[in-house]
Amino acid sequence: MTDLIAVYTTVSNGEQAKLLVSAAIESNLAACVQSEPIRSTYRWQGQIERQDEIRLLFKTTRPAYPKLEKLLLELHPYELPAIFAMPVCAASLEYTQWVKSACQQ
Repeated sequence: MTDLIAVYTTVSNGEQAKLLVSAAIESNLAACVQSEPIRSTYRWQGQIERQDEIRLLFKTTRPAYPKLEKLLLELHPYELPAIFAMPVCAASLEYTQWVKSACQQ
């Protein structure tokens, strides 16, 4: 197990994605962020919703997570954003070092 984690969230559009991505990278809270269009289906306030979204994957470290989560919650446009982290079980040594270096405070 490494100190690397993958943090996911979704937003509605490119401008929202750009705001979160830029803030995380500029604050050294993520080494890289990938974005991709997705289609989400979920229940919200008793209704089934279907929405085009952009999924963001922040490549970061466990020590950086609390600050990244705080930043995302402050800037996220959703009332109840899904923000969750998944452990990276293994990664190359060089890549791990790069992520750790990029996320140092």
